[in-house]
Amino acid sequence: FTCQGTAAVASARTYADFTQQASFEIKKCDVHKLDESPATEVVMTREEGLKYYRTMQTIRRMELKADQLYKQKIIRGFCHLYDGQEACAVGIEAGINLSDHLITAYRAHGYTLTRGGTVREIMAELTGRRGGIAKGKGGSMHMYTKNFYGGNGIVGAQGQIFEAYNMAALWKLPAIFICENNKYGMGTSVERSSASTDYYKRGDYIPGLRVDGMDLLCVREATKFAADHCRAGKGPILMELQTYRYHGHSMSDPGVSYRTRDEIQEVRSKSDPISMLKDRMLSNNMASVDELKEIDVSVRKEIEDAAQFATTDPEPPLEELCSHIFHNEPPMEVRGVNIWSKLKSSS
Repeated sequence: FTCQGTAAVASARTYADFTQQASFEIKKCDVHKLDESPATEVVMTREEGLKYYRTMQTIRRMELKADQLYKQKIIRGFCHLYDGQEACAVGIEAGINLSDHLITAYRAHGYTLTRGGTVREIMAELTGRRGGIAKGKGGSMHMYTKNFYGGNGIVGAQGQIFEAYNMAALWKLPAIFICENNKYGMGTSVERSSASTDYYKRGDYIPGLRVDGMDLLCVREATKFAADHCRAGKGPILMELQTYRYHGHSMSDPGVSYRTRDEIQEVRSKSDPISMLKDRMLSNNMASVDELKEIDVSVRKEIEDAAQFATTDPEPPLEELCSHIFHNEPPMEVRGVNIWSKLKSSS
């Protein structure tokens, strides 16, 4: 009994010794048509840091598992991975509310998680199973949760962008336009494809911010600033998040024909968003190495359990093929097929 009591006291004292919140200096944003800019000295609590760390690690491990399942031909079709860009999704979510509406492009797995989807639902969607977040019918590019309307699988459909800018500015809509600039459009570098790489100025008459998209705290503060701008009735704002993807454009792209492995490794070693957060927490006594390792172990188990579910859950039945085309309505006939037709597999 004495030993147990001693251990409990030691554990409590260790927890009390952690710094519960700390201030951090972050990189100043570049601004366009703005008199003010986001804060450069920000506060993060220990609780927030641990939550951010777990979420980013979950996205990272989920994407690495998706890579593995794709190479095993368990995941098929298009698959765009988000590893390297975790600070964008997690930082944006930390700066807005779940009641706010969000749409993204086809690199959607991270946002599906931060918007309230589960790892099991996302992995099962990737494998086309009934328990997927879109019932196995959407795959990598079409995942949805409440107030989340992405991903969008059509290249460029995230904007007839200049017309969208124009309408948003005319009507002073509370819209935050976000460009996750991961340096490459498919296999073409931004320097080769764009006469001007100042994407945060592309809104012209719309104010803009250029943000370090590898730093979660920079993204969080910029998003808070942008959201306050919109909520104050000042109209739309544009954010360019300078980030980097570790994988190729999609799983069909090795990602090393247009950039070197050394380039990728340099970003990993100097700017990795998870390592940056981890170093901040450890150097400010906001967590211990062992505590973060426990989170890593827990995340890995969650991913493995989700992968097991995603490979054993049944596929949706053929009679479900034509359902969910319209909300709350019976399915219409599509090319001579409807829910009452007797369908059978020809494979």
